[in-house]
Amino acid sequence: MGAAILVLLGVAFVAIVAMLLVVRNMLYVCQPNEVLVFSGRPHQHGHLVTHYRIVKGGRAIKIPLIEVVDRVDLTNMIIEITVKNAYSKGGIPLNVQGVANIKIPGEMPLIHNALERFLGRSREDIMRVGRETLEGNLRGVLAGLTPEEVNRDKEAFAAKLTEEAGHDLEKIGLVLDTLNIQNVSDEVGYLDAIGRMRSAAIRRDAQVAEAEAQADASEVKFQNFMKGELAKLHAAITVARKENERRIADATSKREAMIAEQRAEVQALLAQSQAEVRMQEARIEQTRLRLQADVIRPAEAQRDQAIARAKADAVKIVEQGKATAEVLRDLATSYRGQGASGRDVLLMQKLVPVLEQVSGTIGRLRVDRLTVLGGQDGDGGNGGGSLAGRLVGANEQIKAATGVDLTQALRERVGQDAAPVRRSAPPPPFPPAEAE
Repeated sequence: MGAAILVLLGVAFVAIVAMLLVVRNMLYVCQPNEVLVFSGRPHQHGHLVTHYRIVKGGRAIKIPLIEVVDRVDLTNMIIEITVKNAYSKGGIPLNVQGVANIKIPGEMPLIHNALERFLGRSREDIMRVGRETLEGNLRGVLAGLTPEEVNRDKEAFAAKLTEEAGHDLEKIGLVLDTLNIQNVSDEVGYLDAIGRMRSAAIRRDAQVAEAEAQADASEVKFQNFMKGELAKLHAAITVARKENERRIADATSKREAMIAEQRAEVQALLAQSQAEVRMQEARIEQTRLRLQADVIRPAEAQRDQAIARAKADAVKIVEQGKATAEVLRDLATSYRGQGASGRDVLLMQKLVPVLEQVSGTIGRLRVDRLTVLGGQDGDGGNGGGSLAGRLVGANEQIKAATGVDLTQALRERVGQDAAPVRRSAPPPPFPPAEAE
């Protein structure tokens, strides 16, 4: 009984171990960086029907004698890309070196392309296919770019290459993760010339930038200097303005003082002038009174006296005139009664004063003899005759009476300088003379 139990326990242990071994051999665990492909039975993958099933991560049991299990590595494959003498746009051969990371995709439906082309192949074969694909795409991309574009922007070149190569790699079941262009060169020195040109341009730009910076610094320095000078000028102007204001205030105060002083002087002069005016007015009044007392009053008295004397003389003259007129009337009456002899007597009476006045203008004369010549008028009687005849007759009578030739005396007197004429009072009228 005990032996049977031990046998049964041994068989059970062996069976368990065998089952464990079978399970171990039939159970497959998939790592995160791989894919298990169970081939041998048809499977439905959406609309696609395949004779394999894919397990990505997790575990699965293989059906013995029916399914075959393959492991597909999903890790990155680093590929060094080297292209030599690849002609770029413009016919310049270029050498390009780069690094690409490719892998087998683990997603549907790209993994089907990889399984169809690379299942059971080594990683070296997969890397070789990927390298050749990338190099072909690289040559195609270089043919459409100039060396300047390739060398100037490697990232844009890598992006365009990734776009071109990614489509071809997806067709063969590979995925391009990254692509970096490490070096671009040529054997004819074209890129070196471009580099020198760019270096020269960079140096030129640097020199221009340095010159501009120096110019900006100089301008800033000048602006600061100008601002400082302007500030000094503004300060000087402010000081000068304040000084002018002070001077104006001083001048204003001095002006007020000078105005007050001048005003006081003017008022003093005005008061003095007014006092002098009043004094002169008093002097004028005094002079007026003195003149009135010394000149005007005596003059008025003399005037009144002259007026009284003139009135008296006028009365006397009037009376004399009246008496003379009366006498003349009497004489005229008596002369008319005497006829021609009366006229001659009257003429002689009137001629004597005339001769005295004439002789007074000539000088003192002594009359020795006076001859009176009678004349005849046209009808045989005594008459006046013409004026010339009467004058001649009168001259002859004077010459006969006095011995003086009046015509000769007048001619000599006119030839001499005229002496001041002294007027004397008219002589009293001669009494009537008797005719010879």
